[in-house]
Amino acid sequence: MKTMVLAGLTLLVACAGGPPAAYNPSAPGAMRPDVDERREARALEQAESDCAKQGKHAVSERVEGEMVYDCAD
Repeated sequence: MKTMVLAGLTLLVACAGGPPAAYNPSAPGAMRPDVDERREARALEQAESDCAKQGKHAVSERVEGEMVYDCAD
């Protein structure tokens, strides 16, 4: 029983000492600009689709490093 507790605590400490998920280079899309471009393209397509339903067209703008889409006449 004592060994199981020690093993559990060791595992917990080892996992807690790892790099945060936000800095994980193996995370999907991390450090790959082509993934960001595809995400932005999909978001623009979705914005165009939503705006077309209103009879408008989508406009994009970068605000604080993020793309923001809005409908315009």
